[in-house]
Amino acid sequence: MIGHEQNGKRHSRMTIFFTSDTHFDDARRIKIDRRPFASIDEHDAALIARWNAVVGADDDVYHLGDFTAARKDARVSELLATLNGRKHLIIGNNDPPTTIENKGWASVAPYQEFEIDGRRIILCHYPFRTWHDMGKGAIDLHGHSHGRLKEATRQYDVGVDVFDYQPVTLETILSSKRKKPME
Repeated sequence: MIGHEQNGKRHSRMTIFFTSDTHFDDARRIKIDRRPFASIDEHDAALIARWNAVVGADDDVYHLGDFTAARKDARVSELLATLNGRKHLIIGNNDPPTTIENKGWASVAPYQEFEIDGRRIILCHYPFRTWHDMGKGAIDLHGHSHGRLKEATRQYDVGVDVFDYQPVTLETILSSKRKKPME
């Protein structure tokens, strides 16, 4: 069990995962990000399958923005219902109101901080140049840059383009060597 502190309260959860930039329903991302899928339907099915292969019903997933291009609430609800775990949104620049306002999220915020196993974690869609408690070992998790940004010390892009199109744990993030997807 991994415990974390949020808003001054101690929580115990099976596993906490992080991801970003799934861009469901956005066919442009296949070309822009050179994602290895023939169509957006194949892309979305693969990302859903990879998510559900690692995330269980009792797990928490922090999605650090750019969840879907869908403009219909029913489609956002369908996606959220299809994906395992309790889902928390950290708002990204491509998240429309239908995503942000959907009732399927356990929480929605533009920024969040908490501790996991004594490590201070800073969550935002955007990478920071500096962040709260940076000099005290805090870790910055972000999305937005699709693996194209040279990271600072203790800064990690958790986007699907970096981590094989699936959510990852903090342990996986910290042990990564900035792996390229699908290798």
